[in-house]
Amino acid sequence: MDIVFAIVIGTLFGFVLQRSGAADPGKIVGMLTLTDLHLMRAIFSGIGISSSLLFAGLMVGVIEPGHLSIKTMYWGVIVGGLLLGFGWAVGGFCPGTGVAAAGSGRIDALFFILGGLVGAGIFTAMYGNLESTWLLEKLFGGKSTLVVTGKSSALIESTWSEIVAILVGVGMIAIAKFVPEKIR
Repeated sequence: MDIVFAIVIGTLFGFVLQRSGAADPGKIVGMLTLTDLHLMRAIFSGIGISSSLLFAGLMVGVIEPGHLSIKTMYWGVIVGGLLLGFGWAVGGFCPGTGVAAAGSGRIDALFFILGGLVGAGIFTAMYGNLESTWLLEKLFGGKSTLVVTGKSSALIESTWSEIVAILVGVGMIAIAKFVPEKIR
C-alpha cells in the first residue's frame, strides 16, 4: 500500500510542478536571473504554507515531533548545495523538476537526471575518503531546528518557538504576495 501511496503523491507532485512551470527550464532560469519571478512566488508560497501548517500542527499536538526527520548539517551540505545550485542554473532543472520534465518527454531532462545519478555514484564511491575530512564536520550541533523535536537541538528553546516558526512561514507567504511576477 505504501508504494501505491508514493506513486499517487509523486504523480500529484509532478502534476503541480508541470502546472506551476517548475518543470520548464526557461521559467527556472528566469527565476534565477531575477527576470521572471512567478516560480519564486510559488516556491515561497509553498514553503510558507507548508511550514506554517507543520508548526501549527506541532503546536496543537496534531503532529508528533518525534516523526520529523532532521538531517545533519555539515560543510558538505554547503558544498553540495553550491554544486546543486550551479547545476540548477546551467541545466535549468533541479532533481524533482528534472524528473517531472522527463515525464513530459524532455530529452535534456533525461541527460540532467543521468548527470545527477553519475554525481551521486561518484560521491558514494568517494564517501569513505571524504568521511574523515572537514566536509563532514557537523555545523550548528549537527541537527538543529527552530523547535524541539526530541531528535534535534532547538535554535530557540522556548515555549513560543512554534509561534516564531509560524511567523517565519507567514513571512514567506507575505514575500510571495509582494514579489512581482516579472521584472523588466
